[in-house]
Parts: sequence; C-alpha cells; structure tokens
Amino acid sequence: MVGGGVAASALPGLAKQAQTEQKAGKSPAQTVLPRWLGFNLQGMFTMQSRGDFPENDFAFIQDLGFNFVRLPLCYRLWIEDGNDYKIHEPMLEKLDRAIELAHKYGLHTCINFHRGPGYSVNREFTEPFNLWKDKEALDAFCFHWQMLAKRYRAIARDKLSFNLINEPASVSEQMSRADHERVIRTAVAAIRKPNPERIIIADGINWAKEPTPELADLGIAQSCRAYQPMFISHYKASWVDSANYPEPAWPGNGWDRKRLELHYQKWADLAAKGIGVHCGEGGAFNKTPHNVVLAWLRDVLEILTSHGIGLALWGFRGGFGILDSGRKDVQYEDYRGHKLDRKLLELLQQFS
Repeated sequence: MVGGGVAASALPGLAKQAQTEQKAGKSPAQTVLPRWLGFNLQGMFTMQSRGDFPENDFAFIQDLGFNFVRLPLCYRLWIEDGNDYKIHEPMLEKLDRAIELAHKYGLHTCINFHRGPGYSVNREFTEPFNLWKDKEALDAFCFHWQMLAKRYRAIARDKLSFNLINEPASVSEQMSRADHERVIRTAVAAIRKPNPERIIIADGINWAKEPTPELADLGIAQSCRAYQPMFISHYKASWVDSANYPEPAWPGNGWDRKRLELHYQKWADLAAKGIGVHCGEGGAFNKTPHNVVLAWLRDVLEILTSHGIGLALWGFRGGFGILDSGRKDVQYEDYRGHKLDRKLLELLQQFS
C-alpha cells in the first residue's frame, strides 16, 4: 500500500508476521503507518475558531524537517442554525484550503473530530445527545464523516487520514466498552462505503491512554497520547484539575523511564498484532520547567521511536509548541519573526 495504512484484507498477513517475530523472541515495531512526526494545528479547534490556518505554519513545518499535521476540528463550525444536517459550506472551504496547503508542503494531513456530534472533551458546549448511547448522535456522527469521506475521496490515502473522535472517556455509565466498539465500527462502515481505502485511526479509550484490541479485526489504526505523567504535561494548566499536581521533576514523583516504558508497552503489544499505532498528541505546557520537559520528552521519543510510533506535538505555536510558546525559562531565537525554542526543536529533529 502506498504511504502506509492497512486495508482490512491485509491485516491477517501482518498479524501473522508479527506473531512469528514474537515467537522468535522479538518485539516487532509498528510498521503499518509511517512514523509521522509533526504538530497539531488548531485553526478549527473550538466553536470560537475562525478556520484560519496561516500558510507559513505549513511552510515552516516542512522547512524544519517534519512530515505531518493533525487538524483537530469542531463540527459545529460547519453546521447552520444548530442543525446537524445543514452544512455551512464556507467553513468547509477553509478546511479544504488547510488540506491543500498541507499537501502543497508535502505534509500528511490527519483530520480529527475534537468535537463530534454527541461527544467532546472540550467543555465549552453541552451536546444534546450522547454519541455512545443515543442513535441521534451516532447518525449525525456518521453523516458528517461520510460527507467528508465523499468530499475528499479523490485525495490519495498517503496524503490524508481520518481520526474519528478525540480522546473517548473512560468506561462509565456514559460509555461502556461495547458502546465504544459499536460507535467505531458503525462510523468506519459509513466512511468505507464511499471511500474504502481511507486510512482510519481511532483514539484509545480512557482519553487515549488505553488501546482497544477488540477492534483489531477492523483494519484501522489506533492513537495514543504523550501526556503521562500529567504533572509534567499539564502542570498549572487551567483546563484540567491541576491544582494538586506536584512540582514537576523527571524522574520523580513515582515516575521514571521504566514506568513510562510499561505505560507504552500495551501500545507496543497492539503494534505486534499488526495494528498501526500513532501518538496523535503530546508535549508539555509552558509552566513546566524547560529542563524537565526536555528530559521527559527525550525518554518519550526514544520509547515511541523504538516501537516505530510517531508523534504530533499538541501545538506548533503557543504553550505546547516550538514557536511563541511563552516560556519564562527559554532563551528564544528569532525565526522569521517568531520566537523559536531551538532546544525543543533540535530534540524533535533528532527523531525525524
């Protein structure tokens, strides 16, 4: 297959190869997807977003040696009057432009519903229905993904992938594991009807911390996160309950390289079954001391790379990014009118 990804028909052969390597005492690395390394771009991330994706971002990402962008999307930006089935075309045209710009600069684009009908980790809006329980939400969810599958079906699979829904929550009364599996299988079928070769990625459950091996037969990839431990990644972040996080240290506070390796082993085990794995988000907010971020992230990258798993930093610009991050303990370098965190950039480049 060109550009990575795997069709359902190819999965048994990959799984058999992985099992053979396991019997030989090896732990096969993930090879189903390319080891994409890049950034999330947040131009359509919230309901207040305007759909602005500066062309320079794509150009800079290419120039700095990366190959991937993930676009977290809020579906409510392209509906009208709160009607899930009434499409606001001008906003989708802005998404078209972002995808075109990514391809102009040789970057694989992954589009993700950060807010889909019936679910989001973002608390800015309360969805009227529950994606995991209510038919109304699932029908709308499939409508929007199928609409995008038709819209972009002419784009080659090596240039565009679909990441279904950002960070499904932990199993609770709002969502069982069976609910999650049913939603993912239904959405995949909806996409494949008009666009059977599209690369599809499902985030793990428990906010993408736990893989879902029950979907192994579906021929889709899965996505993890690089946010563990959260006292490093989200120290003093206002949008999570960070008030009681300890002072960041690496290693420290019960976490070290060995524990991090154990955390990612379940994702390595998934890859060993012939499942594509990518880390769709990661990094640390700008309140964590820079030396701690660099030490921790080096371990994260070394572990992920050893398993053939790529990573997209949550931001390119801003608090998680390499440009204009607002850290107080970094000596920035000028880069085309922006403040560049050279040390963070060079760390990432070592794994590109």
